[in-house]
Amino acid sequence: MISGINHFAFCRRSWALVHVEQLWKENVFTLEGEYMHERVHDAGFTESRGSVILSRAMPVMSQRLRITGECDMVELHRDPGGVPIRGRDGLWRLYPVEYKRGKPVGKEADELQLCAQAMCLEEMFVTDIPKGALFYGDTRHRETVAFSEEKRALVEKYIGEMHAYFERGYTPKPRKGKACRNCSLYEFCAPVFDAQTSAAGYVKRKTEEDEF
Repeated sequence: MISGINHFAFCRRSWALVHVEQLWKENVFTLEGEYMHERVHDAGFTESRGSVILSRAMPVMSQRLRITGECDMVELHRDPGGVPIRGRDGLWRLYPVEYKRGKPVGKEADELQLCAQAMCLEEMFVTDIPKGALFYGDTRHRETVAFSEEKRALVEKYIGEMHAYFERGYTPKPRKGKACRNCSLYEFCAPVFDAQTSAAGYVKRKTEEDEF
């Protein structure tokens, strides 16, 4: 999942708990994020604003990178240097926009997720996408993101590591930090900070204990 690169860049263990061990729990931050995305996502919705078409919840994928996901919003700007879009007259330039709750804290992870979306769109539409934008709920402001070669290389590096972790079924050991308390998966990590055991094993043991 493309969204996984955001988790991976922020905390590899958090990513593995969700994607390798299939664990998840909501907290106020995840619920606020879901609420914002529900307001944006309306699969199949398009809206024209002059020379710009807004397409929400656009599914994207890359066969080369072996990733798939969904763009919150893709703006199609009429541009003579753009590409043809099925069902639309003229040529269009694609501009992905990702919506995030809160403020631009940990912005690099958000930028990498957006860059991965752009790389999928480039492969699907055979085009170049030099930049996109992040919209933050608290600031109500767009942050322009340029997709540099360095950022693209980091996306590919992280995706390669994600595939390797997934194929091995590997979950990194916990490393306690300041951001841990705000993570919805904290209680899965906290019991094993000292024991260094599997979070899935901890959950299994707790379930078995509750049955007696």
